Amino acid sequence: MVIEMKSVEELAKIAKQLKEKGMNDKDIATEMHLSLNTVIWLLSGESKSKEVPNDVKIGWRSIGVYGSRISHIAEVMTEIIEEETFDDEKEVDTVVGITINGIPYASFISYLTGKELGIYRALPQKGEGTFSSNYASVTGKRVVLVDDVISTGETVTKAIQAVKSEKGEVALIVVLTNKTGKDEMQGVPIRSLIRARLIG
Repeated sequence: MVIEMKSVEELAKIAKQLKEKGMNDKDIATEMHLSLNTVIWLLSGESKSKEVPNDVKIGWRSIGVYGSRISHIAEVMTEIIEEETFDDEKEVDTVVGITINGIPYASFISYLTGKELGIYRALPQKGEGTFSSNYASVTGKRVVLVDDVISTGETVTKAIQAVKSEKGEVALIVVLTNKTGKDEMQGVPIRSLIRARLIG
């Protein structure tokens, strides 16, 4: 990947500022839409070297600043969900937003589809996650997971495992951008609006 040194230095500065505010490395990776390895590299001070990790920076601030724009993207995601779950055997009961960036999309999708809304909160410091008790349960239900970006797939994988531990089933994963190049995770199909891949 080719990155101008100025942009790498800016990314390192932002990562350090977030660290100083008390965020852990995984939270910084989620906030910056970078892989955990890239964030660790940026925080290590090695960003002045020429060895840049293979990663793609994803930014969707132009969408995120207005609820109306998020709702338009959620409409597209809803169409994809309906396309993939068109029959009774595949129909989902609950739309699960993965914190923090998947929640706005999942909320609009839940509204548009009339399906329940669940929230999965990743707890990277514990290596797992939990479902918020203020929202719908996933116990015994077919769900669709919604997030903004899949970087390494670690968070989505944990979310799938958490749904299974509640005797639920993940029918589909829908995201804005998939950076993994994979079409599925743990046997669950992934549909993304944008697929980012490194070439070369």
